[in-house]
Amino acid sequence: MNEALYDITIIGGGPVGLFGAFYAGLRGMKTKIIDSLPQLGGQLTALYPEKYIYDMPGFPEVLAKDLAEQMIRQAMRFKPTVCLEERAEHLTRRDDYWIITTNKGVEHATRTVVICAGAGAFTPRKLNAEGVEAFEGKGVYYGVRDKAQFEGKRLLIVGGGDSAVDWALNLYPIAREVVLIHRRDEFRAHEQSVAQLRQSPVRILTPYELRRVEGNGRLERAVIFHNKTQEEVELPVDAVILNLGFVASLGPIKTWGLELEGNAIRVDHLMRTNLPGVYAAGDVCTYEGKLKLIATGVGEVCIAVNHAKHTIDPSAKMFPGHSSDMTLPALE
Repeated sequence: MNEALYDITIIGGGPVGLFGAFYAGLRGMKTKIIDSLPQLGGQLTALYPEKYIYDMPGFPEVLAKDLAEQMIRQAMRFKPTVCLEERAEHLTRRDDYWIITTNKGVEHATRTVVICAGAGAFTPRKLNAEGVEAFEGKGVYYGVRDKAQFEGKRLLIVGGGDSAVDWALNLYPIAREVVLIHRRDEFRAHEQSVAQLRQSPVRILTPYELRRVEGNGRLERAVIFHNKTQEEVELPVDAVILNLGFVASLGPIKTWGLELEGNAIRVDHLMRTNLPGVYAAGDVCTYEGKLKLIATGVGEVCIAVNHAKHTIDPSAKMFPGHSSDMTLPALE
């Protein structure tokens, strides 16, 4: 028996990959997780740890970092092997199994693969406005790692999507003042969040954009402009948070011979890709009627894992039964 050969390797340690690891353990599979980030949790921990998640079943609201902590604890129940700070770069077939080669030159042998890479590698969409680059990380931010740093501050938030609106709602109770500008009159965020925003003390200015930021050694003011009249307004600010979305790329995954649709991997109803024994789940995959939610992704990865198990062992049931009927190892 090849001790280095795993039954299933999950690429991506976000919520979908974590639940996939748990479910693979439930199916008695020798499991490995590979992730390019230094910690598990994916976007929950890397991008918005202090943001509330409202659409996860069983949690009326939960901080992203707390949800990640619980999902990591759940995933570790069956002690999968975890390889962090390794980016999967090559996927090659060898006999009846796959070799995943990472940026560290390490080869990972596995019978099946489940790609749970979210939107792929993501970087914030940058704003090319005067002074922004000079103050980046020193008053201008593309995300919030610790919302306590904004306590008592005068904040300008730029954006019209869910992140911009959510951060405005999250931060106004602790900030001295919050101003939200958006280049359009209509917001892209969820209707309920926008309704809450309009009832909050947040000052909303549309259609305004950021022209420049200024300061002497520290950020002191932002100059915004009405994009129809070009009228400028100067705002005293201590911090600017830019929520302009992310540029995502599948990176090396695009070279693996997978059938792609845009920046996503095409799968069938069993989460199978066009490569044998390779599956995809979560935001990284697409099919007719696809809905990008964590709740959807964790269901998809269960389908992928169950089919992978049946592929490896045709005598295994496609559905093993409910976990409430099983005896599980204790949580640590």
